[in-house]
Order: sequence, then C-alpha cells, then structure tokens
Amino acid sequence: MEDIIKSLGYLCLGSRFRRIGERLQADTQQIIEELGVSIQAAQYPFLSAIDRAGPLTIGELAQAVGITQPGATRTVSQLLELGYVDMLAAPEDQRRRMISLTPKGQGLVDYSKQVVWPRIVSVAGLGFVFAPLNVAAYLYTPRELRGAAGP
Repeated sequence: MEDIIKSLGYLCLGSRFRRIGERLQADTQQIIEELGVSIQAAQYPFLSAIDRAGPLTIGELAQAVGITQPGATRTVSQLLELGYVDMLAAPEDQRRRMISLTPKGQGLVDYSKQVVWPRIVSVAGLGFVFAPLNVAAYLYTPRELRGAAGP
C-alpha cells in the first residue's frame, strides 16, 4: 500500500518529522534497555537540564525541555519515584519547589555521558538523520536570519 504521508512530500512535512522523532525515540529506548538503564528516553532531557543548570522549578524544567507544565510534573513524579531527583523547598521562598539530582541521579547522568549517550549517537547514525532536518530548518528560517549567504 502506498505511504500517503511520504508521497505528499513537503505538504506533510510535520507528519514526516513526527515519524522520524518516534523512530528515534524507539531506537533510543532500545539502546537504553540494552545497556540496563531503568529510565525512559523521554526522561533524559530532564536529568540533563538539571545537570547543566542545577536545581530548577517544574516550570523552569518544562520550559527547558519544551513541554507543558503538567507533562513536566508527571515526568518529575516518575523520576522522584525512581530516586533520580529530589524536590525541596527553595531557601529564599518556601513556596517554590526546586528539583535537583540525587546522588543516584547524578551517577546515572555521569554514566550516561560516558556510555549511553555516545552509544545512542553512534548506533542511531544521527548525522544522517539530522542532515535533512538541518536543511528543512534552513528552508523554513526567515531569509534575514539566514545571513548573506542564504538564497
């Protein structure tokens, strides 16, 4: 049967990107599981954001990973349950809850930087996937932001 999304080309570009994202997510999850890590691929950006920026609020995490606050709340709850993050009141404002890595979470991030993330990049062949994405991003970037070299 014909793949309508593929045959319509740029008309269905968003759907094609979603397919690529879903495939990458599934491949990433498989690698994570093969390496014996007990985390979902979608949870890694949260750990990475906290590792890079230090303790963050739910709202800051949602903004950092580009999802809704309710989605961030669900993911943080899962990470709390797994023992990778902790939630404490901010010293300057007891109403604000700061999410930070636990020693277990920091250990996972350190291991992931050394083993998991490089393996995902090498196995998934992300260079080939991101080349078309970079072209699409270029094509959909306003001409004034592309610089003088742009068409």
